[in-house]
Amino acid sequence: MANIIIECSKYLMIILITIYAYQCFTVFGYADVEDKKRIFRSQNTLMFMIHFMAFAGMYLKTEEWKLLLFYAVQAVILLATILLYTRIYPKVSRLIVNNMCMLLTIGFIMITRLQYTKAVKQSIIAAGSVALSLLVPSLIRKWKELPQLRLIYGGVGLIALAAVVVIGQVSGGAKLGFEIAGFGIQPSEFVKILFVFFVAASFYSSTSFINVVLTTIAAAFHVLILVVSKDLGAALIIFVVYLVMLYVATRQPLYIAAGLGAGSVAAVAAYHLFSHVRVRVLAWKDPFSSYEQGGYQVAQSLFALGTGSWFGTGLYQGKADAIPVADEDFIFSAIAEEMGLIFALCMILICLSCYVMFLNIAMQLRNHFYKLVALGLGTCYIFQTFINIGGVTKFIPSTGVTLPLVSYGGSSVLSTFIMFAIIQGLYILREDEEEEIERKKTQQKRNRGTRPSA
Repeated sequence: MANIIIECSKYLMIILITIYAYQCFTVFGYADVEDKKRIFRSQNTLMFMIHFMAFAGMYLKTEEWKLLLFYAVQAVILLATILLYTRIYPKVSRLIVNNMCMLLTIGFIMITRLQYTKAVKQSIIAAGSVALSLLVPSLIRKWKELPQLRLIYGGVGLIALAAVVVIGQVSGGAKLGFEIAGFGIQPSEFVKILFVFFVAASFYSSTSFINVVLTTIAAAFHVLILVVSKDLGAALIIFVVYLVMLYVATRQPLYIAAGLGAGSVAAVAAYHLFSHVRVRVLAWKDPFSSYEQGGYQVAQSLFALGTGSWFGTGLYQGKADAIPVADEDFIFSAIAEEMGLIFALCMILICLSCYVMFLNIAMQLRNHFYKLVALGLGTCYIFQTFINIGGVTKFIPSTGVTLPLVSYGGSSVLSTFIMFAIIQGLYILREDEEEEIERKKTQQKRNRGTRPSA
């Protein structure tokens, strides 16, 4: 009986997330505020229905009462996130809040299915991250000195990365961070945010050739330190984010061509210098022939994607826990196997709708510094999503980065919440600008109306 219910629920969840993903894009076509609110409430309902059906299926399969209590805790966290953001910041972007919670819900479901202990940690991390992130929009809105702090952004970022090289713990062949009280701290997740602010502040002050060269040197130091610590995923993200911000700030194609050329040379050099890189490239080229020499992860990921097909095997009906580090780097494969490729593709569309919203905010901001920050953070988010999914599907070599808000990982979840909260702060700034413009227009009309006639 449990298998039948799980089988039925997987189709229902696919239908629900398809509707949710569809609404993520159709909402942009509505101008009426009430119509948008109706869609956002519908998205919340769909999200909680998916969450409930997934946990109901897992409970019926395992008959563990602790899952019911855990479901209630997660539901409270999700509900509190929505209510706190919308009550504290009435001007907040509801689409970003909803998508943030939806991605977190998918992660909660899959990590609980894979490893209950880590799911408990993830819930604690998420609750703490929500509490901390609620402070960020207010800081962005009120702290006007942010564009003047570029030396602090760059200095703190470089010191944090250098500290990892010196005293960081080795994990999976790379020095990624430290462990405090059972929770891993990965500084590169937060340095990505500082780096975006550093580049934005630098180009906000000047886009002269000398300043571009100095900023490029600082960016190169960020990338080189990450390469030395073998955190290749973070190095690639920072490199791409810098190129995008450089082009938008200067509109010089020559800079991009030079950057791509230097990046290509660096990639070839890394292949010959680091065995870690060679193993990943060989695993990407043919994971089955290098099965024992590093191709095992990618091969298992491809097996999972093929096994799940379009509709998935159902929760606990597949072998998602056989995928190496399935709760972190390869969580997309686990989702695709047991919840289906359609479900996984809808999740990608949700991530894309976040990026569309980030770009929309960036284009409408008048302050060049904030515009660059929004663009940089949006690029950072979507490119990390791309290289995670691209790695597990063998589209590109695996780089060992997490899927934001979905994968297990304390630093990843907290940094992504902060990133989304910064975007929310910029969105509120944009709304303040619009209100100020409308207020001035109204005042001008009143002044013209009260002016005495000749």
